[in-house]
Amino acid sequence: MYEEVIGSERGSELRKNGSKLLKISFDSEDLDNLFIINHTKFITKNLNLTHLSIDPHKFYMIINKKNTVVKVQYNDDISTHEVIYNPYKYEHSKQENFDPELFAQKYNVPNGYIDTLSKWYSIKFTYPDHNLIFIKPEMGISIQIHSQRSEKWEILAGKPIIINGNNVWYYVENVYKFVNGINMYHCVINPNKDPEAFVKIHEEWSGKFDEKDIERVYNPNNYI
Repeated sequence: MYEEVIGSERGSELRKNGSKLLKISFDSEDLDNLFIINHTKFITKNLNLTHLSIDPHKFYMIINKKNTVVKVQYNDDISTHEVIYNPYKYEHSKQENFDPELFAQKYNVPNGYIDTLSKWYSIKFTYPDHNLIFIKPEMGISIQIHSQRSEKWEILAGKPIIINGNNVWYYVENVYKFVNGINMYHCVINPNKDPEAFVKIHEEWSGKFDEKDIERVYNPNNYI
């Protein structure tokens, strides 16, 4: 057996399984404190053995919601599996927020935005009736929910990985649309290695828009 230790409120890498069936195991007491991505499913409750078997060449990730570490066992050597997304790759790098004016000039952001929200891994330009969101390559936003608004996303560039409710979509093409309902899990991951290959999303909302209306259920960037 091969073991991986996942820290409190942290996750594994998002990986692509090899050519064998991968079986995952851990203490039964941890079942209620883990989220698992098993290819196209994001499982957040009622974990069972079927969720812990990863078919060959499928994607998987484990998120620890406990306040203590979790020890995970695998029946195969996961070090040989392709890493699609490492949430902590730049954890100890210098983290400078984007300059909105410079970013808008470089990436031809349309005029007319009335506000910006700049982070070191993403930047949002707010217009009267929509947002434009850019996510940095090899980064993702938190897995989050909103209690007072729903959102509509349209993919404009970058072929992201999208968590939408309990479904996961990979390398999504342009013009695809998603609805993130109230209290529905959602997340964007940019798997691109090219430092210029930003994911770009057009976002509209329905309900009360308030930046404080957010619960981050998995927050690898430690954004408050």
